[in-house]
Amino acid sequence: MTAVIFGVVVLLTAAFAFLNGFRDASTAVALAVRTRALTPSVAVLLAAFFNFVGALVSAGLAVAVSQAWISLPPGTDGLSILVAGLASACAWGLLLWWRGIPASSTHALVGGLAGAGLASLAMGGDGVGGVDQSLLFQVVLPLVLSPLVAYSGAFMLVYPATWAARYTQPNVVNQRFRRSQAIAAGAVAFGHGLQDGQRVSAVLLLALLAAGYSDGGTIPWWVVLLSAGMMTAGTMFGGWRISHTVGYKITRIDPLRGSVAQIFSAVILFVGAIGLHWPLSTTHTVTAAVLGAGENQHFSVTNRKLVIRIVGLWALTPAATAALAFVLALALTPLPG
Repeated sequence: MTAVIFGVVVLLTAAFAFLNGFRDASTAVALAVRTRALTPSVAVLLAAFFNFVGALVSAGLAVAVSQAWISLPPGTDGLSILVAGLASACAWGLLLWWRGIPASSTHALVGGLAGAGLASLAMGGDGVGGVDQSLLFQVVLPLVLSPLVAYSGAFMLVYPATWAARYTQPNVVNQRFRRSQAIAAGAVAFGHGLQDGQRVSAVLLLALLAAGYSDGGTIPWWVVLLSAGMMTAGTMFGGWRISHTVGYKITRIDPLRGSVAQIFSAVILFVGAIGLHWPLSTTHTVTAAVLGAGENQHFSVTNRKLVIRIVGLWALTPAATAALAFVLALALTPLPG
C-alpha cells in the first residue's frame, strides 16, 4: 500500500508543479506583454526557459529545505498527509486561477499540510513536526513583509528612474525600458524557479523519507528533472487569466514603471532564495511591486476594490487549504498502514 500512496504523491506533486508554473510564472511576463516589450509567445518561451534553469539550480537547496522545513510521520500516515495537502493546494490554485486571482502556491501548500496534520492528530495519529514554525516563517512573515518591501521599494525607485529620464524623449524612454523589461522578465522567471523549484523537490524528498526510500541526504536526479520539467510545462501553457489581472486590471503601467517593478521583484527573489533562504512568493512580490510602481503617478490608476479582494484572498489562502486538507485527510484515515 505504501508504494501505491507514494505513486499518488508523485502524481499530485507533478500536478502541483505544473499548476505552479501555469499560475505563478505567468506573473513574470505579464508586464512585459502589457507594455509590448515582448510578444506573448516569446514571453512564454523566455519564462519557460529561465524557470527551468532556476528550478535546476535550486536542486542543491532542496535537501536543506526538506531538512529544515517540516517532518512527517513514517509510512502511509505521512504519505496520506502529503496527499491531502497537495490535493488541497491544487484545488485552491485551480479555483483562484479560474477567478483570475494571483495567489501564493507555497502558502496554499503549507496551509494544506497544516490542516492534514491536524486531522492526523485528531484521529490519534502523529502530526506534522515543525508546522508551527513553517506557518510563521513561510506564511505569516512573508505574507506581511515581502509585499510591503516590494510595494515601497518599487514606489521609491520610480523617482530616480523618472529623474534620470527627465530630458529624454518619451518614445526613447519607452524603447529603452522595454529592452530592460525583457531582461527583467527572464530574471523574475529565474527567481521563480529558484524559489518554487526547491520546494517542489523538497515535497518529493519528504515523500521518499516517509516511504523509506531515501535517507534524505541526497536528492535523486529524477526528482530535480520532474520538478523543473513540470514547472516548465505549466509555464508553456501560460495562466493568462492571472497575467491579465496583473498586467491590465490592477493598475496602469508603462515601460519605465514595469521595468522598475520587475527588476526590484527579481532582486527580492534572488536575495530571498540565495541570501536569506526565505521562501518568498513570486506572485505576492510581483503583484505588490506592480502596485507600488503604478501608484507613483500624478493621477489615480489603481483598482482598489480588486486590490482589497486580492489581499483578502491572500490572507484566506492558508486557512482555506487547511480546512479542505483537514476534510481530505479524515477521508484518507481508513487506509491500512
